[in-house]
Amino acid sequence: MTHAARTSPEGRTAPAALESVHQALRVLEVVNRHSGGVNLTQIARETKLPQLVLARAVEQLIRANLLAPIGPDAYVAGHALLLSETDGAEGRGHLRETLAWVRDAVGAAVYVARYTDGEVAITQYADGPAAPAVEEWVDFRAAAHASAVGKALLAQLDHDHRRDHLSRHRLTPFTTHTLTSRQVLFRQLDDRPPNTPLLDLQEYALGTVCAAVPITAGPNPECVALSIPVPDPGRLKQAARILQSEAAAVLLALIVAGSTRPTARRPEDTILSTSA
Repeated sequence: MTHAARTSPEGRTAPAALESVHQALRVLEVVNRHSGGVNLTQIARETKLPQLVLARAVEQLIRANLLAPIGPDAYVAGHALLLSETDGAEGRGHLRETLAWVRDAVGAAVYVARYTDGEVAITQYADGPAAPAVEEWVDFRAAAHASAVGKALLAQLDHDHRRDHLSRHRLTPFTTHTLTSRQVLFRQLDDRPPNTPLLDLQEYALGTVCAAVPITAGPNPECVALSIPVPDPGRLKQAARILQSEAAAVLLALIVAGSTRPTARRPEDTILSTSA
């Protein structure tokens, strides 16, 4: 079953993580053309990215080990990118390392989820003793309306496909906080400010709060999420802000691991598609 991404009549901008990744891919495309290395001036000239945007993209790529400095303001392809072209296991290892790093940065369990074949699926996660994963007491496939993960995926579907999903999965009240009105849920998904995380405020399980950020680059909606086993609004807000800032790193790691293929919007956006 194919599920069309939602298109907005207001012409909403792409999610911040996705836009950040496309900028990083433009940088990688230039570096890939200059196998012996290329300086920052040349990268700026070919990508036409503003100085601050370029600096942020380069920082993200270095941290993701996709870009390596070889001198003052000069760069070559990084170790993770070179390995991903020859060893898929190394790419998946890089993804696990990235998720573990994000887990420690946000201080919570983190998850990657995808909407595929009409269902919500958790495809990757990283937890630990200090960051326990949420207990799946109800199958996540049946709880899209009540989870941050599900909301972040539903938000990327058009209204017909949302209705199709909810015709197969009733809006069951799992807690007293669970939304059970389709109209209210759709309004929550559509009226949120652009690039803000989707939240689960004890809607799936009492005592647990979650946040999710869309990171879709391919045909299937995806998101990265976190869960905190205490209903602390201040801690959730801080963790969600960090998650949002690191969402691009997760998406880049997914591309390197081959779990996600970027949908090209310009010729230069296809740089990783052959190695992913």
